[in-house]
Amino acid sequence: MARRSKTPSDDDLKDVVENIVDISVQDEMEAAYLEYAYSVIYSRALPDARDGLKPVQRRILYAMDELGLRPDRGHVKSSRVVGEVMGKYHPHGDQAIYDTLVRMAQPFTMRLPLIDGHGNFGSLDDGPAAARYTEARLAPAAMLMTASLDENTVDFVPNYDDQFTQPGVMPAAFPNLLVNGASGIAVGMATNMAPHNLGEVIAAARHLIKHPDCSLDDLMKFVPGPDLPLGGQIVGLDGIRDAYLTGRGSFKTRATVRIENVTPRRKGIVVTELPYLVGPEKVIERIKDLHNAKKLQGISDVKDLSDREHGLQLVIEIKNGFNPEAVLENLYKLTPLEDSFGINNVALVEGQPRTLGLKELLRVYVDFRIDVVRRRTQFRLDKHERDLHLVEGLLLAIVDIDEVIQIIRSSDDAAAARTRLMQIFDLTELQANYILDLQLRRLTKFSQIELEKRRDELIKAIEALRAILDDEKLLHKTVSDELAAVAKEHATPRRTVLLESSGQTATAATPLEVADDPCWVLLSSTGLLARTTTADPLPTEGTRRKHDAVLAAVRTTARGEYAVVTSAGRLIRLSAIDLPTLPPSADAPNLSGGAPLAAYVDLPQGEQALTLTTTSDAGAGIALGTAAGVVKRVNPDYPSGKSSFEIISLKDGDRVVGAVELATGEEELVFVTSDAQLLHYSASLVRPQGRAAGGVAGVKLGSGASAVSFGAVDPARTNVVVTIAGSSGALPGTESGSIKVTPFEEYPSKGRATGGVRCHRFLRGEDELMLAWVGAQPARAASANGVAVDLPPAEGRRDGSGQPAPAPIAAITAALS
Repeated sequence: MARRSKTPSDDDLKDVVENIVDISVQDEMEAAYLEYAYSVIYSRALPDARDGLKPVQRRILYAMDELGLRPDRGHVKSSRVVGEVMGKYHPHGDQAIYDTLVRMAQPFTMRLPLIDGHGNFGSLDDGPAAARYTEARLAPAAMLMTASLDENTVDFVPNYDDQFTQPGVMPAAFPNLLVNGASGIAVGMATNMAPHNLGEVIAAARHLIKHPDCSLDDLMKFVPGPDLPLGGQIVGLDGIRDAYLTGRGSFKTRATVRIENVTPRRKGIVVTELPYLVGPEKVIERIKDLHNAKKLQGISDVKDLSDREHGLQLVIEIKNGFNPEAVLENLYKLTPLEDSFGINNVALVEGQPRTLGLKELLRVYVDFRIDVVRRRTQFRLDKHERDLHLVEGLLLAIVDIDEVIQIIRSSDDAAAARTRLMQIFDLTELQANYILDLQLRRLTKFSQIELEKRRDELIKAIEALRAILDDEKLLHKTVSDELAAVAKEHATPRRTVLLESSGQTATAATPLEVADDPCWVLLSSTGLLARTTTADPLPTEGTRRKHDAVLAAVRTTARGEYAVVTSAGRLIRLSAIDLPTLPPSADAPNLSGGAPLAAYVDLPQGEQALTLTTTSDAGAGIALGTAAGVVKRVNPDYPSGKSSFEIISLKDGDRVVGAVELATGEEELVFVTSDAQLLHYSASLVRPQGRAAGGVAGVKLGSGASAVSFGAVDPARTNVVVTIAGSSGALPGTESGSIKVTPFEEYPSKGRATGGVRCHRFLRGEDELMLAWVGAQPARAASANGVAVDLPPAEGRRDGSGQPAPAPIAAITAALS
């Protein structure tokens, strides 16, 4: 049947014309653009300052949590996750969702990945496989983000079609925005935030909870700079401080390299870590382009020898006749081996984009986490009170269960039974319903015992929860303790080395003639190496600076050798000419222009550099002390053809805790143990042994104790003993402990292999020595970041207790002379 068209009348046309509203094109464009800009800013591009997630990231984590894709379950196809997220929460396209999922699983993009990927999730140079080929599940860190979602910790909002609800923010048990960083381009603004170390960020957050009025410098003692996923070096810290202060700044990232002989007659530059998000293929391509354009000289070949066992190994061979340091400087200038990172800390705070400094970022997170814990505590309190109410009603019913059964049987229906139970036993409607729903098998004497036990447990739990809600300090302590537990379980060591300046390097592409003048080689407590340009004694007085706690110093020549002694009992020979030189200074040495030890020595995980020593046969050799209490004097008959060799045979599980080069063999050897015992005796009591020997008994250890320090002192000098006590259960680097400085002369000499005398009395909460050092005055202390820490005067009694340390101390050294 055809539909007959109706011709509109003049009156209809008149009504239509009268309903037309004239709108300016400019006004309409402005309104539409502002609406679009707000949508991009709020719903897509910028992270929330509380949980550090963009909406699509939050929806992926929530959908996977709802699917039960936890770390203890199997992986599922990524396409299934993408479909779930797109269908329920994020209708913006599957490719955008999958790209986000991939980035959350890449360990080179995020410092603490939130997705555990299985399959090809891409590399720095290549993209990932399609979603149908890869699988995913939540990583353990993601469980910290979603924990307590079902305990009313955050508000839920409707999804795009009002059929489901989704969290407006995740509970976030750690500061994800600072730990993993963020990047995004919105309309008229952008964000670019660098990743940081989880342990450092949590330590700063806990300090802010305890000291709300602390300064930026106080927080930077815990967070000295970003910690990039693949390590590398950050050169120049001024831009980082600007970013932490204003929210905007920049810094340079450099590859970690070392110069070594790649063939018997040719030197090369070995790259083991690249700048953030820079892949080896990008570096190789750039070097080849510069070489073909004759803008870069001195390179004969570039090889990528990376594998899963050894990690990144990019070898750049240097032509004979060219100075490797000069070529490296040109590589820094012309290739991605040096890159810049611009920090722009823009995030959403209460729905508004704001540029935040370090303290503001931590403050937003801490306030949010306190609110989460408060809401969770209130939820648990309400639940426990409801459970207690039901248990109390059930106990009333069990006392006279026969009458309860009679009442129920004689009632016409459930409503009548409920009313009679409420009247006779003085129960509430909730209790009466619970009794009516009760199974008969629970009405046994054993069940009554369980109910009474459950009642007592609920009463204690309710008291504890009410105490948290009533006491703001206890609430803050709860938040701080939970953060400490997260750090203890998930924190990893810092990967990125921070350098205040790049040091002095050669800029010419021709060989540099370096005179073989006497010099000092220095190792700082932060792991930086450098050499001086003079053989004069180093100054002992001067302005204290970062990285001026010199852990070890040896005399050599500019073209000579020095050696590193490690905790694995190895001696590693190195060349002094490869080290950056420090400018002459009348002040105390400042190694901020030095190079990291990792640039010259590739130590396995768990092996640490202890000290520096000479490689000559002069002197009385090296004395070593191990954690198991073994002492050894090593004959200085080192092999001439090896660059690395063992100087002690260690038993399984043992390690070297101290090494010192003896001058005369008449020094006093000193052990300090974890249970605060000090033993010293003459080095002449220990017979020198060859490199293959395992040493002799040095100190008698108590049950469960180990040696924490070993050294040697010259009895003719004024020496002191520095001890720091703390709790064995504390997170390393977060507890200051109690410190004591005592004259060495107060400790009597004992025989070798005896137990020694007590050197520190523990206070309440202390059960071990965290650090100890014995040496000549004046002693210097430094934090893990190289910042100087003042020590108390040497007035402590031999077996006295310490006083609170001003800050966590990582190293103690002697002033150089």
